[in-house]
Amino acid sequence: MKTVLLFKEIYSDQFRSIKNYVVRNYFKAFTWFTMAMFAMVLYVFLFRLFTDFPFANF
Repeated sequence: MKTVLLFKEIYSDQFRSIKNYVVRNYFKAFTWFTMAMFAMVLYVFLFRLFTDFPFANF
């Protein structure tokens, strides 16, 4: 839990230090897009894993 709080503090400090509005919003949007894509990949992988998808055709 301490690691998550440290990550949150570093994340918020970095966005506070960025002064340009466009750059700040671009990085926020890119962060959310990246997290959404990672969550989708993780979901698909776990879904295939738990539904006995044959990963190799031997």
